[in-house]
Order: sequence, then C-alpha cells, then structure tokens
Amino acid sequence: MRRYSDKQALSTLSEINVTPLLDLAFVLLIIFMITTPLLENSMDLIVPTSEAAEGAVDPAKVVTVSIDKNDVLKLEEEEVSFAQLEEKLAALRASDPKAAVVVRPHRDLPVQRFISVMDVIARAGMTKVGVMTRPEGT
Repeated sequence: MRRYSDKQALSTLSEINVTPLLDLAFVLLIIFMITTPLLENSMDLIVPTSEAAEGAVDPAKVVTVSIDKNDVLKLEEEEVSFAQLEEKLAALRASDPKAAVVVRPHRDLPVQRFISVMDVIARAGMTKVGVMTRPEGT
C-alpha cells in the first residue's frame, strides 16, 4: 500500500516577491539623486588665452555711457541723445582707436533699450565694450 504525506512534493508559486525589485529601485533613485546635480553644474570651459590680453585697455581711455531707467542717456555725466552719442563715439574712435566703452545700464531698464545703446556703440565702430554690473545684495 502506498503512503501519502500531507506535504505536497511540488508546489508552484503564484506570487512574485517584489522586495528585491523595490530595493533595486530605491538604490537607482538614490544614485540618480546624487549624480543629477553634479551633471547640471559641471561645465567644461576652455578659456581662451592671449599674450596681448594683459594691459589691453588703458583705464584712462575708458568712456562711460550711463542709461537711466527713464531713458536718460549720459556720456561721461553729460546728457546726450542717441545721434549725439554715435557722433561723439565715432569722433573718439577716430582720434583714439584703442578707446574703450563701459555701459552702465539701470537695473530696471528694459532690455530693448540696452540693446539699442549697444547698437549705437557698434555703429560708432567701438570694439572694446564692457557692461558695468555690481554684485547681488549691494
């Protein structure tokens, strides 16, 4: 006579164990959370170098153009119009080709007005142009 035990010899699993899958998902989440900020802020910049870069602009030859938030344009503290600015900068460029211009725009100035001044400076033939800014919070 054959004996039968209460235990089944072979049984199939009808459920999948998701614990290892969740462990893997959490590990990947942590890895992506750590590496993503590093990828966003890293930037490989190769800054150009030049032997003539040092002393390229004489501070005595720098002319300041200021723009008020009310579109008041000043060249070295003297109020000028856009046409006068272009004439004076062209005359300065003709007399001294190494002259430089620094633009001081107001913080609340619309960008289009700033671009208009930069266009006037470009039409005058000035090639050394800078924009004066100040650090945040000052």
